[in-house]
Amino acid sequence: MCSLCGLLGEDHWTDMSASPETFGGQGAVRPRRQERFHRVKLINEILEIFALRLDDWQGQSFILSSRTGKTEIVDNLMAVWPAAEQMIGRPLDPMDPAVLARLRTRTAGG
Repeated sequence: MCSLCGLLGEDHWTDMSASPETFGGQGAVRPRRQERFHRVKLINEILEIFALRLDDWQGQSFILSSRTGKTEIVDNLMAVWPAAEQMIGRPLDPMDPAVLARLRTRTAGG
């Protein structure tokens, strides 16, 4: 995201569920910053399988990093997956049955 868009408050569509008027009901929606942290946590559960990590950066973009020290700034959540693929040098499908099986095993405590 360019600096100007960040200053003007342009949100990517992946941030829209944090907007109460979009998905019905202010009581069911987290504040925008809390929603971003929650999404980063969920994405990190998948990225951990590939030895990657995502961090929120100033509430405007994200930093994707590997254990070997590679880092990349990504503008929005849609840009995470292509950047992660480039970083690991192979396709990364978060909906791959093998990835989902590992997530289920991990959440089941095994």
